[in-house]
Amino acid sequence: MAKQAGLTGWMNPLLLTAWVGALWMTAITASVLFQTIPDRQLAGLVAGKLFSIVSYIGLASGLWLLIQRLANDGFSAFKQGLFWVVFLMWVLVLIGEFGIQPLLAQLKASALPNDVMQSVFASRFKTWHGIASIAYLVECLLGVWLVIKSS
Repeated sequence: MAKQAGLTGWMNPLLLTAWVGALWMTAITASVLFQTIPDRQLAGLVAGKLFSIVSYIGLASGLWLLIQRLANDGFSAFKQGLFWVVFLMWVLVLIGEFGIQPLLAQLKASALPNDVMQSVFASRFKTWHGIASIAYLVECLLGVWLVIKSS
């Protein structure tokens, strides 16, 4: 994002760093949780909470970055690749947090008292979990590109 004075001068890189850093750290942490905690349901519960926190960091950071870009550049922001990368990341967060995650939660709830992976919902859960994982990976990679291009 463009160099700016005052609040936005330090706020934009800070928010971008927090968002992208949280994305990557949560991906690493989730992997460690599943390797360390024998109870996969518990590991998934903790990982899910972390992913949700990162989603809200992304929603707030992305919204700020988009508004700042529009405030600084007006309609010409729509012609900038950086704007559209932030927008795409933000949309991926929205889809993940408010589209896919509630669906996964519903599948888990429908499987109770069994683990969803031991239920008739296992196949659908795996499919939607895979879609969520791909979306998260795309968000992480776009974040790296954004950090490189904005520095």
